[in-house]
Amino acid sequence: MRKILYIVIAMMSLLTSSQVFAATQSCATAQQTQSNKKTKRSIMELPLFERAILIIKKFETLHKPKHWPYVGYGHQVQPGEPYRRGVQLTEAQADALLRKDYAKFCSLYEKYGKDKYLLAALAYNCGPGVVNKSSVLRLLKSGNRNIFKAYTSHCHYKGKRHKGLLERRYTELAALFIP
Repeated sequence: MRKILYIVIAMMSLLTSSQVFAATQSCATAQQTQSNKKTKRSIMELPLFERAILIIKKFETLHKPKHWPYVGYGHQVQPGEPYRRGVQLTEAQADALLRKDYAKFCSLYEKYGKDKYLLAALAYNCGPGVVNKSSVLRLLKSGNRNIFKAYTSHCHYKGKRHKGLLERRYTELAALFIP
């Protein structure tokens, strides 16, 4: 029963994410406002890659210069990268960087087929080292699709369960996991 409740909460969170998607569709929005018709689209109509991008944007938010060494939507600046301390990335720059980073994580987990998007979303937040050692990956490798408990266990910050991370895991599972 709790799992169903969690999935409902995640779906409600996705509905708010679909409003973010509507804002990103500037061309479609311009056509809609011309005809004075607004159509809300569900995030579930999007490809998995785009769903993951929207979820990451919702939970990471655009980082400010005070969050250095993180820029854009949670990108950690590596030595040799052209980003400077105190400089804010534009929305377009942050989006391009997020897509590039997420595509790298997707390529890491390419051999897991439809699960690569879920694993890449977890790796974007926790790091690929954590995912490679996780019980989620172990379960998927063995063919066990019952990963709810293992996946939602990745919601701790400084040793304590974090409500925002738990909501993020529910949202990722609801939108990116294909049973």
